[in-house]
Amino acid sequence: MSDSHQLPEARMIALRRPGERFSAMSENSSQSTGSADNEEQVVRPFMVTSGRTTPVVDGLRIEALVRATPAAMSAPLRFELERVVRLCQRPQSIAEIGAALRVPIGVARVLVSDLVSAGHVSVGRTEELSTTALERIRDLVRNL
Repeated sequence: MSDSHQLPEARMIALRRPGERFSAMSENSSQSTGSADNEEQVVRPFMVTSGRTTPVVDGLRIEALVRATPAAMSAPLRFELERVVRLCQRPQSIAEIGAALRVPIGVARVLVSDLVSAGHVSVGRTEELSTTALERIRDLVRNL
């Protein structure tokens, strides 16, 4: 990968609290007040993936469990990828990874797919439930 497509460093990623929205309006409101203390450097989610929106590995479901390989902890990885590897020392779903990184699911999928293609994580295959099983679950829920 060339130097022009490097991901931002940790100090450039704004920390958000749960429930905060990621919007241009909040950026404009902090700029309009003129307060330097309120201004944060913000990196848009698509910058984390170098603008890519499609994972290189197809079929990654949000409930799929991701586990880091033993060698991944010593691999030279960029900030977000390193965080994913640390999170995945214990199995984590792609949805949980997205929540922990505070990025959209699509971004989490792209990051996980990059790690899968590099051999740093493995993804457990989730089986499709049969129609019969889904109907049985539906019926049991109705009976509650």
